[in-house]
Amino acid sequence: MTSIASVPQVVKTWRSRHARDLSIWQPLLLSVGVALWLIYGMLIGDIPLIVANITPLLCNLALTAMKIRFRSNDPLPVPDDGQ
Repeated sequence: MTSIASVPQVVKTWRSRHARDLSIWQPLLLSVGVALWLIYGMLIGDIPLIVANITPLLCNLALTAMKIRFRSNDPLPVPDDGQ
């Protein structure tokens, strides 16, 4: 279940073509963690571990790429005048 947890966010971001509300760090750091699990799975030859980490890695890399790609589509925040 956790392997596909980011799929809805990928779909929403792709359809809306903006990622203003996404932090770039969350999918980026998750990508690093999942990549390490994937590498570990490859080193020990554990097919279920490898398969379970491919989808979240691809999704989180896609979110990171969309955050960068759609940056120009994001509206600028309105400054708060403090009133």
